[in-house]
Amino acid sequence: MNLVVDHEGTVRTIYAEAIHLEALGRPAIFRASLVEPDGEGLWLADLRFLLGPVLGPFPCRSLALAAEVAWLEKHWLLPRS
Repeated sequence: MNLVVDHEGTVRTIYAEAIHLEALGRPAIFRASLVEPDGEGLWLADLRFLLGPVLGPFPCRSLALAAEVAWLEKHWLLPRS
C-alpha cells in the first residue's frame, strides 16, 4: 500500500484495508473507478471518473483489478517526476 503525502500534509492512497485510514486523520474516500463485467462476461476497468480510459476487456475480474491499480498508481497516485 503506497501512501503519498503532499507538501501540505494531505495523504493520498488507493484504498485498501492494510491500515485504518482514521489513524492518519479524517478520511475523505471517493470512488475513482468501476470494475464491472460487460455484456459478454468479460471485465472492464472504467477510470473515466478521473478522466482516464476504460481498460480491457479482461477474461477475469482479478486482471481488471490489477490493471485498475496499476493505472491509478501511475497516473493518479504517484507524483510525476
